[in-house]
This record gives sequence, C-alpha cells and structure tokens, in this order.
Amino acid sequence: MKKDIFKIAGIKLKSRLIVGTGKYKNFLETAKAVNASGADMVTVAVRRVNILDKKKPLLTDYLNPKKIILLPNTAGCFNSKEALRTLRLAREMGGWKLVKLEVLGDKKTLYPNMIETVKSTKTLVKEGFKVMVYCTDDPILARKLEDCGASAIMPLASPIGSGLGIQNKVNISIIIKQSKVPVIVDAGIGTASDATIAMELGCDGVLINSAIANSKNPQLMAKAFKDAVASGRNSYLAGRMKKNYFAKASSPTFGLI
Repeated sequence: MKKDIFKIAGIKLKSRLIVGTGKYKNFLETAKAVNASGADMVTVAVRRVNILDKKKPLLTDYLNPKKIILLPNTAGCFNSKEALRTLRLAREMGGWKLVKLEVLGDKKTLYPNMIETVKSTKTLVKEGFKVMVYCTDDPILARKLEDCGASAIMPLASPIGSGLGIQNKVNISIIIKQSKVPVIVDAGIGTASDATIAMELGCDGVLINSAIANSKNPQLMAKAFKDAVASGRNSYLAGRMKKNYFAKASSPTFGLI
C-alpha cells in the first residue's frame, strides 16, 4: 500500500488525532490522556493555559514540546482584534508560527464569527503565520478561507462541547472534496464512533477536547479515540462496499449441490 502521510503546513504528523489540553482536573491528567491518545499535536488556549509563568505549574513540565507540537489557539476571543493580539503575543513569547484561529460569535453557541474569521485569516497569513482555522460547515466560506491562505480548514461537527457528533455529513463531505488543504473536524465530537464517522467521510483528522476531558476515564477515552481514528482512516482507504437497496447473497450462486 502507498504510505499514508499526514501533513499540515509542511509538518509531518504520525497521528491524525489532535487533542486539546483544557478542561482536565490538572496537568498530570492532561499528560496521561495525551500520551494515551498517541497524538503528536495538542492545542493550547494561550489565554487560559499556563505555558510561561514559572511561578505556577507549567504545561511544558508535563508535555515535552520537543516531542509534542504545541498549537496555540485563540479560544475565548470574540473579535479579530483579540485574536490577532493573542497570536502575535504567542509568536513573540514562544516563536510559534503554526497556530489555530477561532473567533467566536457569541457566548451561548460559541459558533464562529465568519466575517471576523476571514478578516483575521487574511491578516495572519500576510504576517507569515500558518493558520489552521475553526469555521462553520459552510462549503463556500471554507473555500474562501482556503483562498485566503489557510493551512487547514477545521469545520465544526456541532457546537463546541455539545457532544452531538456530526450534524451535517453532506456539507462536511463537500468541504473535503473541494479542499486542497487538510480538513480536520473540530468541535462537537461526543464519542469514539463520531470520530470514526468523520474519518470514514474522508477527513484528514479530528480534534477532540471535551469528549476526552469530560469523560469518566479520560485516559481510557483517549485510547478509544486513538483506535477509532485509525480504524476510520483504514476504512476510508479500503473503500467501502457499494450500497444496495435489495439483498445480495454473500455466498456464490454457482456450483450449488
């Protein structure tokens, strides 16, 4: 079989599962879940997770940035100005160029404000950032983000933290078919089977936080997602059987006794 390679902005990743580092009880639980997931990229909410203040527990004391890629994101930003400021500070403090952009529309739904998102993407790309963009599952806007220079398109499956799974397979499929950059389902995944479905649709990866961190056993759930993503990818590569509306015998009909 041809080697299945996953790249984002030229960076080669072994795992197609990206995990978040928020909502855990402590950094030790975070580290155990990340290790169980097999992920080699984790998102870090620059405004919420401590990665620089040495007077307090540091995430980097538990996750080695030489082994795991830290992806700064703009969680909690509700306009372009806030998002740009956050990522510029991240670059100054840690030298990060590969970043995750999310500009939220309101606190109730946490849906992306796509006007501010497109605007921010254009600016960040001009400034040399490699931008992975959280967005709605609108194929037209997804294409617009790619035209603006986004390094990865990250449509939501359903609202952040809802656990509702993929609500619009058709739109996600259209985005996958039209995109030349990686498509990573972000937000709303509830359980391992949701991740498998995303991968079987042809997504390049999935990003999970709440479904792991809010489970009763984050370490075991992280392992479940690791297996689910790998299984879904293999199923997609294998090519599913054709659907039929009538029964078709699985045993040969010739040579019957």
